[in-house]
Amino acid sequence: MDGSCLQTVIFFQLCQGTPTEISIILTGKKYMDANNSTIFPEMNLQYASFWERFGASFLDGLVVIAINAFVSYLLEGSFFSEELFGISWFANLAIGWLYYSLQESGKAQATLGKRALNIKVTDTSGGRISFGQATGRHFARYLSMIILFIGYFMMLWDTRKQTLHDKLANTLVVSQDSFRHNA
Repeated sequence: MDGSCLQTVIFFQLCQGTPTEISIILTGKKYMDANNSTIFPEMNLQYASFWERFGASFLDGLVVIAINAFVSYLLEGSFFSEELFGISWFANLAIGWLYYSLQESGKAQATLGKRALNIKVTDTSGGRISFGQATGRHFARYLSMIILFIGYFMMLWDTRKQTLHDKLANTLVVSQDSFRHNA
């Protein structure tokens, strides 16, 4: 590299072009143009660790199991339905979907388990996700499970700690502290 180009992490180069000059300087935490004006806001996202996410999933699992058992009891007189594709099965599927999707796309951007561990779900630019994204993320979890949970373990070698369902829904799971320090 001769100094007139800046190689980025995403494997492309920003160079001084002939018609218009592109000159971007990377300075610590901010991306600035040649006139020293900020191009992107400062954002130091702290991604949630495997154990934070595991703990949140465990807590959420307890909550969803309790709700599902109660609903199954109301519908069938038993805490756990033995009938596959029965009314309780569909009710439990809907409860799980709504529990995750409504909370992750809501104002807190986190389920009860994620709130307890101080983490939340964002889009890839740090913003709130839509209900559609949260729905896609929820059902993509089943894909992460079907392939022997490899979809979950992907976060161990991913730079942004994304699981398969995060990648499919274009989401991140980050620490709430990431946003308190940047405000």
